[in-house]
Amino acid sequence: MRAPIPDLAEYGISPRYGFLPDVLPLTRLPDPYYNKWETVAANLQNLILTRRLRGIIDHLPVLSTVGLEHDAEWRRAYMLLTFFAHGYIWGGDSPCDRVPPSISVPLLDICEHLEVPPVSTYAASVLWNFKPLFIDEGIDDLDNLATLLTFTGSLDESWFYLVSVVIEARGGPIIPLMLAAIAAARQGDSATVTRCLRAFAERLDVLGRLLHRMHENCDPGFFYNRIRTFLAGSKNMAEAGLPRGVVYDDGSGDAPYVQYSGPSNAQSSLIQFFDIVLGIEHRPTGERPDPSSESEREGRSAVPQHNFIRDMRRYMPGPHARFLEAVAAVANIREFVEAHAVSDPALGIAYDACLVMLRVFRDIHIAIVTRYIVVPSREKRARSRSRGPVETRQRQNLATASRNEKQGRVRGTGGTALIPFLKQARDETAEPSIAPWARSFSIRQTKPSAPAGGFFADTERDGDGGDKWGTLEEEEEQAEESGDGAPVVVEHGLAGTWTMSEDYGGICNY
Repeated sequence: MRAPIPDLAEYGISPRYGFLPDVLPLTRLPDPYYNKWETVAANLQNLILTRRLRGIIDHLPVLSTVGLEHDAEWRRAYMLLTFFAHGYIWGGDSPCDRVPPSISVPLLDICEHLEVPPVSTYAASVLWNFKPLFIDEGIDDLDNLATLLTFTGSLDESWFYLVSVVIEARGGPIIPLMLAAIAAARQGDSATVTRCLRAFAERLDVLGRLLHRMHENCDPGFFYNRIRTFLAGSKNMAEAGLPRGVVYDDGSGDAPYVQYSGPSNAQSSLIQFFDIVLGIEHRPTGERPDPSSESEREGRSAVPQHNFIRDMRRYMPGPHARFLEAVAAVANIREFVEAHAVSDPALGIAYDACLVMLRVFRDIHIAIVTRYIVVPSREKRARSRSRGPVETRQRQNLATASRNEKQGRVRGTGGTALIPFLKQARDETAEPSIAPWARSFSIRQTKPSAPAGGFFADTERDGDGGDKWGTLEEEEEQAEESGDGAPVVVEHGLAGTWTMSEDYGGICNY
């Protein structure tokens, strides 16, 4: 007996806005019992800036979760406490590896209720962290949205989160659309599957154009130097000052050290839904289509062998992760297309169009990471060369990693290469392609030129004869190099860091 097609209502998923909550996030917890939390939230940016956050939180009472009733209240409480926790850990002169009971005790209870880990996630920073400016207008319009909470109080940080909110909202209708395609494939209805795939490809084009708007109001330098620090988790952070991770002090006296990743776009259930429904398979980072062939990896340093994309489901709300598992159990589009593409060429073209547009979406993401992390890190490194090593060390902030004497280079938060990871995920997107044109698209060398201010930089020469900016492909290749010169980016998402062969580096260095 075939598994039933998942019912969105059973997983709290909206047919219009997808994984965004069906009830708007609360702007304040209604019970006055939680006024102290709300007061800290209202002053979070100032408390971080003046280094007073830790002292304030240390003196907060340990509040019970008994006053939280509806799901919207639990979600807001989770968002508040995870922002407090990250601010507490990273908001001083050095990182703190202990989260006090005033945060830990209620947070652990809330996380058990929501089925999420006690760390800021994509859900906390994006899915549950927005409000419409005008209630009677849609939440799929960037001009009608604002964030509820940020670390810096800046437009840049708000815009960074809100672009993802709008992508989630605009992508929401794809979910029931593709569930309908699965049902049609079960009935052998090729025309309906083709129609759904065409609509899917068109919507992916819209999402790509939305993602490309990131540069409009989020400055790469500000993001790199001010925002990323607070997005860091506690996993692989030994050289940044958290060798064992963090302790969530529950008052028992024997709470263990734990390590969690910070928020990442890989925690978006929507993007993972796209892969699942199209039958795209992602291998562990660094693994080739033919694992028996090692020739392409000769001469490279060892790459961590783990499936990061699947691991990120542990950071999704429990119902969302279970929905993805349920969809994986019924996904049949790839098999249906492979069986009928010869007799129905329009079906194969529509399927390939989806793969191409999703690959383009991932190209844009790679360009964002290159511009917001790789390029600033290289610029920072060049500026550091003009200063002496003593001055450089003195200017390192709390999240600057220490030098790895054995390897002669500095390592930040990471364990897995960011640019290679993203490029592999992008290339895997096109592997199921039906037509030769789509497969060739997956291996072509893309070197788009940039409009002014866009992500894809041109190759204009500066006065010294060097390239001011490289093309997307050139930036990717530079980001992967491990020798002297270019940084090697590590970890995942825009909160990731890199490895560099000099006396500086880390999550956010001056």
